[in-house]
Amino acid sequence: MGEGVYRRFCKRILDLVFAMIALPFWLIVLMIIAPIIYFKDKGAIFYNSPRLGKDGKIFKMYKFRSMKMNAPDIRIEDGSTFNAEDDSRLTKFGKFIRKTSLDETPQLLNIIKGDMSIIGPRPDLPEHRALYEGNEARKLEIRPGLTGLNQAYFRNTIPWKVRIKNDIYYIDHLSLWMDIKVFIRTAVSILKREDVFVKQSSENKCGEKTNV
Repeated sequence: MGEGVYRRFCKRILDLVFAMIALPFWLIVLMIIAPIIYFKDKGAIFYNSPRLGKDGKIFKMYKFRSMKMNAPDIRIEDGSTFNAEDDSRLTKFGKFIRKTSLDETPQLLNIIKGDMSIIGPRPDLPEHRALYEGNEARKLEIRPGLTGLNQAYFRNTIPWKVRIKNDIYYIDHLSLWMDIKVFIRTAVSILKREDVFVKQSSENKCGEKTNV
């Protein structure tokens, strides 16, 4: 299969096939997780956040809410979201679904809608577009992914700007074989619960309200 054909046609077809196969299983997960999140604090089940999609189009990305309602949005120096295991904003159940990546599974709906792909660069916040430098906006050339090269091999251990470089590398080497490797490595990483949280100082952080 030619890389161009895979990128333009087959990747989207495979996304839909896998998403439709996974959908019934995700509905079972939804029926289990949704009541737990709701009855914990009678808050929203989902956290829906605007994200940058293909060609810079803004879409609403779905997640299970893992934080307390009206938790502040804390960023680190490079503009990316603060993420740590001892984060007081997380609920106890939220910490569990973060560690197991279950909080990301509602993005299956984004894949079916065409906002996202199974494999691709993780989507940035809309305000991050103003922070792109040089060729970094190239990460918007393809649909963002439920998982990607960074999530498969590094999870949350590398800076945002390094992740963008890896995203562009992925775009330049996009192929069926690349996606298979990323998918398998992601599964291994999730099962091992590797590098889910970043160990970092609480200094140089600022906050505003969010429900991530």
